[in-house]
Amino acid sequence: MDKLAGQSIIDTLLDRFDEFEKGLNGQSKSSIHGVRKNAFDVLKDKGFPAPKDEEYKFTNFTKAIEKNIDFNTPENTDTVSATVVSGVKIENLDAYNCVFVNGKYSAELSDQIDEKGLTVTTFATAAKENTDTLSSYFGKHANAEKDAFVALNTAFSQNGFFIQVDDNVIIDKPIALHFIGDSSKSQSIYNVRNIVAVGKSSQITIIEKFDTIGEHKSFTNVVNEIFVDKNANTKYFKIENDTTDAYHMSNIAIAQERDSTFTANTIALDGAMVRNNLEIKLNGEGCEAYMNGLYLLNGKTHVDNHTVVDHIEPNSYSNELYKGILNDKSKGVFNGKIFVRQEAQKTNAFQSNKNILLTNDATINTKPQLEIWADDVKCSHGCTTGQLDNDALFYLQARGIKKEHARAILLNAFASDVIENLEIEALQRYVEDIISKRLEV
Repeated sequence: MDKLAGQSIIDTLLDRFDEFEKGLNGQSKSSIHGVRKNAFDVLKDKGFPAPKDEEYKFTNFTKAIEKNIDFNTPENTDTVSATVVSGVKIENLDAYNCVFVNGKYSAELSDQIDEKGLTVTTFATAAKENTDTLSSYFGKHANAEKDAFVALNTAFSQNGFFIQVDDNVIIDKPIALHFIGDSSKSQSIYNVRNIVAVGKSSQITIIEKFDTIGEHKSFTNVVNEIFVDKNANTKYFKIENDTTDAYHMSNIAIAQERDSTFTANTIALDGAMVRNNLEIKLNGEGCEAYMNGLYLLNGKTHVDNHTVVDHIEPNSYSNELYKGILNDKSKGVFNGKIFVRQEAQKTNAFQSNKNILLTNDATINTKPQLEIWADDVKCSHGCTTGQLDNDALFYLQARGIKKEHARAILLNAFASDVIENLEIEALQRYVEDIISKRLEV
C-alpha cells in the first residue's frame, strides 16, 4: 500500500487525538464527538492532499507544513498582554472585540456582549451545555470527506465560537474575532471552529482578523460554518495580515435559505502560505451572494483563493470580484467555480479576477470556471493579468509626483472597488494605509 501524503503528520496526531479524547471529561460519547471521530478516521484513511491533487495543484500545502511545522510541539498555553491586543486591533473600529490567544478564548481581554436575541459562547461551552443545538449545525456543511484540513479541524474541534441570532433580530455592532498566535517561545499551532447561525429576517456582521507575534513558525487551521436563514442578511470580513513564517488554512462553508443575502470580504496581506476556501450554497429562491477579495502580496508570500458558488434554486444572484497586486517573488492562485443546477433557472452569476504583477518574478495562476445545467440564465466569468499602465505612471510623474507615490495612487485606484465594498470606514482606511505604506518605499 502506498504511503499517504502527510503520513508523518498523521502519525504524530494519533497520540494527540488520544490525549484530546481523554481531556473531554465525559463528553467522548456525545454526538459531537462522534463527528470528531469520524473526521479523524477520514483523515487516517485518505491522508492530506497529494502533489497531484487537482484542488491543490498550485499550492502544495501538505509539503509546506510537513517541512516547516513540528506537530510534536507542546500546546502553547501562554497568554498575551493588553498592549499586544491593542496593537493588532483596527484603529477606530467600533465593534465587540473578542480575543483568542493560540486558539483559546480570553474573557479578560475581550468585551462583554449583551445583546437581546444574540447568543455568543465558546464552542467548548456549547458542546457541553447546548449539545443538541450545536449538533444540528456541526459538520453539516464543512465536509470532512472532501478536504483533509476540514477533517483535521473537525477532529480536534474545541476552540472557537458558537454565535446564534434569534429570528427578527438586528445586531448593529459588528463582532470582531481577533485570533492571535504567540510564537515567541515556540511554534504556534491551533485549530479554530466557528459556527454562526442567523435566524429568519435577522442581521449580523462578523469580522475575523488573524495575527501572529514572535519569531517562530505558526500554523492556523480555521473552519467556519455559517447558516443564513430565510430573509436574513449576514456580512463576513476576513483580514489576514500575518508574519512571513505563518501558514494559514481556512475553510468557510455557507448555507443560504430563501431570500437571504450573504457578503464575504477576504483580504490577504501577508504570510508564508495562505489558502482560503470559500463555498456558498444558495439553497432557496431569491438568494443573493457577494464575494469580494483582495490580495496584496510581497516577498515570497503565497496566497491561494478557492471559491465555489452553487446555485441550486431559481431566481438567485451572485457576484464575485477578486483582485490581486503581486510584488517581488510572491505567488497568487485564484480558482473560482460557479455551478448552476438544472432547477436554477433565471440565475444571474458573475465572476471576475484581475491581477497586477509588479515584477517579472511574481506569478499568478488563475482559473475561473462555469458549469451550467440550466438554459435561462445570465452568467459570465473572466480574468486579466497585466502590469501597471506606464502612460498613467508617466502622466503622474510629469506633474511632480514621485514614482513610488504615483505607483501607490494607481494601485489604490485598481483596488478601490474592492475596498469600497468593505463598507466599514475603519476597515477601508486600514487596507488603504497598508497599500500606501508597503508601496511607497
